[in-house]
Amino acid sequence: MKKAVKILTFFFLCIALSCDDQSFIVQCSDCVPDEPLTAELNAELDPDHFYGALVEIWEGNIEDSIRYGSYTSFNKTFTQTVTINKKYSITATYNISDDIFIAVDSATPRVKFDKTSCDDPCYYIYDTKCNLKLKYTH
Repeated sequence: MKKAVKILTFFFLCIALSCDDQSFIVQCSDCVPDEPLTAELNAELDPDHFYGALVEIWEGNIEDSIRYGSYTSFNKTFTQTVTINKKYSITATYNISDDIFIAVDSATPRVKFDKTSCDDPCYYIYDTKCNLKLKYTH
């Protein structure tokens, strides 16, 4: 019996902690009373090798070739307003010492209604963050 409890506990912890999408954690300061139709897609750019980056956003997968926008950013973060419940792929192209490095990530901003976590029922947006930091350059 103890072994079964340990296995079930381990299983539930794995499920709860393995997902980047932690939509069950509500930040009441981010809640809004009316259902939003747009969200802020937030990309964290590489702070160590930063001389500016070309940031490109696609609706869906990159290979779908539906470009949402192309921007040059000289900041360490990038934010773009996008539509809820659509997948967006985002790239940051860095030119470092005459070499080109590209970081890729994607997100699908979603909205959820919560009745109990905050003082009043509210809507909150999740899955809006992308990590465009470089993992390796040379």
